[in-house]
Amino acid sequence: MIRLWAAFLCVFGFAAKANAACEPVTYQGNDYTMCTAQIGDDVQLFHSNAEGRLYGNFGAVLDSLPDGQILSFAMNAGMYHQDRRPVGLFIEDNTVVSEIVDGGGYGNFGLTPNGVFCITPDRFAVIETQAFRADTPDCTYATQSGPMLVINNELHPRFLVESDSRYIRNGVGVSADGQTATFVISENTVNFHSFASLFRDHLGLPNALYFDGKVSRLYAPNLDRWDNGFPLGVIVGIVSPETVDAASSSD
Repeated sequence: MIRLWAAFLCVFGFAAKANAACEPVTYQGNDYTMCTAQIGDDVQLFHSNAEGRLYGNFGAVLDSLPDGQILSFAMNAGMYHQDRRPVGLFIEDNTVVSEIVDGGGYGNFGLTPNGVFCITPDRFAVIETQAFRADTPDCTYATQSGPMLVINNELHPRFLVESDSRYIRNGVGVSADGQTATFVISENTVNFHSFASLFRDHLGLPNALYFDGKVSRLYAPNLDRWDNGFPLGVIVGIVSPETVDAASSSD
């Protein structure tokens, strides 16, 4: 059951808000929403509760947080099997829940190279899978997905400028110094080349990873946005202290 305050927000608007994390971006005629996290933000990955029950949606994650904490942003963060198990590596709170894999033929995940989004106490990283295997960082949280969108300032070699494969897509890019992670969802359908170009050419991010398409969803309370749909697998979010606008809480 979603906690009472979360249900209240659905009916009466997002009264409880952390600092704004998300904003609209337009690039080459396509519209996106961009959400930014800095090292020092409490960025976490979520999949299942202590009893092994899948969260599957933003409301369940909200309900799992301690009193006084909220999500200032969340989105789906990786591909999954039909039972919502992660397709590849998943590390939650320093525990390896699912092992790293090479990719095989599993949909876009198999459009190698794929990669890993890794969160450590002092940096974010998006790392190509084989490079991650060769020099594995100590990730507090990690999710594997694919394909890589940008690899050391180069777009994935199989992306075509004129591709007609267009979907709502979401992914993450990391700054060169590892201090900023930028999460993006498209607001109209885009192909891989357009999506990857946004990260490299507009946002200046040297490495970026695709999370998913078609099922891509966003929770952004500063934009009064809460996407719903079929159950998700891994979810990424920024956990923040709850603050209440004075105007919203007045009689």
